[in-house]
Amino acid sequence: MRRTLTVAAAAAALLVSAGPLPTAGAGSAAAAPAAAGRWGAHEAESYWTPARMASARPLPPVPPQPGVAPEYPAADPVRIPPVPPVDAPVPPVDAPEPLDPPEPPLEPVEAPEPPEPAPVAAPSPSDTPTAAAPEPAATPSVLPAPAPEPVPTPSILPAPAHVRPALPRIPAAGPGVGQDFGGLPVVGRMFLVKGGGSYFCTASVVASPGRNLVISAAHCLLGSDTQQVAFVPQYTRAKPRPFGMFPVVRTAAGRSKIWIDQRYRTQGVNRAAALDVAFAQVGPGAKGLRVQDVVGGNRLVTGAGYAHARATLIGHPSTAARPRLCVNRTTKYTSTDARIPGSFLRIACTGYPGGTSGGPFLLRLDGRTGTGDVVGVIGGWKTGGDKSDVSYSSYFGTDIRKLYEKAVAGAKAS
Repeated sequence: MRRTLTVAAAAAALLVSAGPLPTAGAGSAAAAPAAAGRWGAHEAESYWTPARMASARPLPPVPPQPGVAPEYPAADPVRIPPVPPVDAPVPPVDAPEPLDPPEPPLEPVEAPEPPEPAPVAAPSPSDTPTAAAPEPAATPSVLPAPAPEPVPTPSILPAPAHVRPALPRIPAAGPGVGQDFGGLPVVGRMFLVKGGGSYFCTASVVASPGRNLVISAAHCLLGSDTQQVAFVPQYTRAKPRPFGMFPVVRTAAGRSKIWIDQRYRTQGVNRAAALDVAFAQVGPGAKGLRVQDVVGGNRLVTGAGYAHARATLIGHPSTAARPRLCVNRTTKYTSTDARIPGSFLRIACTGYPGGTSGGPFLLRLDGRTGTGDVVGVIGGWKTGGDKSDVSYSSYFGTDIRKLYEKAVAGAKAS
């Protein structure tokens, strides 16, 4: 949860959120808890009624216990096949990281930024980030000719999904100005139960060969007591399930299939803030369709650098009945706090309080398909920012790509 509340307000929120779950009306299928064994679309829809979803709160931070074994299922560490099926998206590869220009001020600017210059190739000692240091520059490579924004891997981006829902109007506003809107099908709320309370974060579909993965922040899905997890695309209070509900798949042992870097679990949300990313496998909806076939999927791009002239930030605020959208440039922020090491993407966008954790940073958002290139999710430095008008993301480098590959292999094996 983003740290946007005062101490007193945070304590009050914990008391409210940790209370009993809302009670369904007499005769409702949701009156009884979902079966401990099976957790499919019908069970998820019966449990997460519109009233229960509306009563959910942003997830409070709960530090992990050091030394806890991984809770995501072990995956065979195989690489994604170099030539996937024709109708499946191709996994991402790392793009060269541009050298960082002088950092601009965080306040929203008055006019749109000029196109970002083509990145300059830089020597590469390593391209593997750690939770304790900023990520170094990537291996030198020749990029495409200058464009409004650099295209890290234009020849291998996944193809769009075959089915495209109608898109709402995307609001136009000045840089850095957040606005509530009807949402995008590819972005939604991730609902979960923890400690007897109903909670949510933001999540989005990420293109994968299995067409069944979503991405969010690791701090949203951490903990062995995380249960009844389900993704709802384009949730709004007025239309709580416009495309149905997609439950996070459980293993035979009853664990949700969620992939989080083990260092994030053992070192904690601050020390391993540079790894605040999670992938989850979701099962088909009530009609038997995979989530990416229903709403599409964003392309995962790693190694794209920190500075982007135009990024779109989408999140589900706890204070609004609809999601929020904002467009602004991103800059590089390197922590000077030894307790929270690393470098992060930073963006100034107004009105992103608790609940927006896990929301995607998108480049090249296509107004026709409603998808783009995801290069970050709200989280990382102080779990996404201690002010609602400035948001952060862990950098998507080699570690995040490896985590994605684990998730792809694990989801494929199921």
